[in-house]
Amino acid sequence: MFHRALHGFIEVVCGSMFSGKTEELVRRCKRAQIGRQKVQVFKPRIDDRYSKDHVQSHDANRIASIPVDHSRQILELVDDNTRVVGIDEAQFFDEGIIEVANKLAYRGMRVICAGLDMDFRGKPFGPMPQLLAIAESVTKLSAICVVCGAQASRTQRTVGNLEPNATVAVGAKEMYEARCRFCHEPESHGQHPGLKGQDSEELNRVSS
Repeated sequence: MFHRALHGFIEVVCGSMFSGKTEELVRRCKRAQIGRQKVQVFKPRIDDRYSKDHVQSHDANRIASIPVDHSRQILELVDDNTRVVGIDEAQFFDEGIIEVANKLAYRGMRVICAGLDMDFRGKPFGPMPQLLAIAESVTKLSAICVVCGAQASRTQRTVGNLEPNATVAVGAKEMYEARCRFCHEPESHGQHPGLKGQDSEELNRVSS
């Protein structure tokens, strides 16, 4: 049976905050641009921490992007001659992002999705589990635990004035830090293991 040669596929880059997910997304997209491939990058509109029209890592590496309100907009805005589609902060998108990624891959495009695989409670985040399942390639990055220096796979929320069930709260070092499995305390809102009161607040300030 003859099969039309298509080269579309899905890559997922995941991990905790400060693990370099966006930096890796930007690196892959810029390499594609060097190879003279047309690249379009999308991000959820709610992520305006550093720029409204760029995807930017915590280390200030960035690439132009298009903010969208929902996943279907990506299909509407992708050009036919685009070869690489980058999607940052994929965990913030609706479940439709799974169908969108699949459709783009079947159109012969390379789809690179970057996002948190777990929320601050250590639970699977939004559509990320399904994206991981359908991807041809998965890269899981790790950060450094600010408490013990071990490999960090989890994100600690360090502010306690949010609703307990508010999974989506966009922020950076002022709200989150990287922790390993054993130092991660999802119910503590930033109190380091074994520390209380002023000592904990001081260590949080230094760690950030």
